[in-house]
Amino acid sequence: MRERLDCAVLLTECTVAWAEAILGQHAGGRLHLHALDEIVKIDAEGSTQVLSGMNMALRRFDACILPVSPASLSWARISLSQGLGSLHTPVIVLAHELSTAGLYDLHQLGVADFLRTPFCSHEARLRIERLLDERRSLKTSHEPGHMVSEAGQSAALSRGKRHPYSMVATEDTHGDLEAYAIAAASRSSSASESFQEAKRRVIERFERAYINAALGRHGGNIAMAARAAKKHRRAFWALMRKHEISAEPYRLRGLEFSTRCRAIAAERAQTGHA
Repeated sequence: MRERLDCAVLLTECTVAWAEAILGQHAGGRLHLHALDEIVKIDAEGSTQVLSGMNMALRRFDACILPVSPASLSWARISLSQGLGSLHTPVIVLAHELSTAGLYDLHQLGVADFLRTPFCSHEARLRIERLLDERRSLKTSHEPGHMVSEAGQSAALSRGKRHPYSMVATEDTHGDLEAYAIAAASRSSSASESFQEAKRRVIERFERAYINAALGRHGGNIAMAARAAKKHRRAFWALMRKHEISAEPYRLRGLEFSTRCRAIAAERAQTGHA
């Protein structure tokens, strides 16, 4: 691992309140998060071109972290669709209360990876380091004179395509879970946290993330989410109450996503008939 990683953080007016807290040094000084000079007003004219205009400024950073909340999701979609193709620096989304549909949209636009709130600096460092290793590996495989097998190219490409919910489940689930466990254990031991307290906190975060992901995946349908989790509906509901999680936002977002999908399908059908 590198001694130090420097990452830019692009803040907007609707994310600065919760994302500003992650700025500074983390992981014993091995991860530095720097706020970019401009706090973007997402309703201002030209705001969706801000990211694409930062190509040169971002080149001195290892990665760019883009905090995204439901309030800034539409802006983020447009900004990424216009800017990712011109950026040399990988963009990692720090997702705050985003629905499954929102994460999927950002994944389709080609972001390099995802982090979720609450922010875990040790996990962030591990994921950024692994992302940079994969990018270096892909770059080397395309250099003249470098031979790599077809299977190796396929593996490298599959590693580069992260699932939008990689904090909870990915094609490389065991690796991600191990990385999270190492990060959580390291942070807890450095803070002299007891084993029982650290275990309780990790389990609570896992339960909360799992329940949110399950509800998001099934559009807020509690019965379907519980069935998929292989838990009794009452037990699933008890976990929702324990973590104060409501299914209603997921139902509304699922409805919005379905409506959008139908509109896109209808538009494509009309275009095909035109």
